[in-house]
Amino acid sequence: MDIDPTQPWGLAIDYAGRATLTESGHTIHVNVSDTSLSSVIGPDSISGTYSPVNVSAQFTETGEGGTVLRGTGRITIMPVGADPVVPDPTAVQRAVTEALTDFATNAAAYVALCSRWQPDDGAEDGDGTTPAPGTEPDPDTEADPETADGTAAEAGTATGTSTSTEADPGTDADPAMV
Repeated sequence: MDIDPTQPWGLAIDYAGRATLTESGHTIHVNVSDTSLSSVIGPDSISGTYSPVNVSAQFTETGEGGTVLRGTGRITIMPVGADPVVPDPTAVQRAVTEALTDFATNAAAYVALCSRWQPDDGAEDGDGTTPAPGTEPDPDTEADPETADGTAAEAGTATGTSTSTEADPGTDADPAMV
């Protein structure tokens, strides 16, 4: 990354501490901010010291199917003594380097994840693979609730479901209307 020696932080930032730059073909968003809870830059009323300054860099890369990989980096600059933080022109460069390293780590983790993952093809075998065409699933390994009830009924065992053929005593069906 090229540092602009005319800028205190090494690049031009706006009033809110934001900047956008292009590095290695990526658009990188940079944010320089103090960690205080107020918008007034001054020493803390209790400790008498100024807040540290965070310099963060983030970029994303979008791929097929809506995949998004991110790389983020953050550098914290601590104040020296009771003085405010002095701008460090190399802080943005170090944050961008961390973001690129984080991106490479995330990309490697994504590749490893994709190499282990087998998409479910929608087949009801549950293992993410499709049986060979013209073959039936093995009944010892394939549990199908619909055929399990029929098989259990043929074997004379109960499956916990029953049907009643008795008329409901609460209804008076007129045989002439049937």
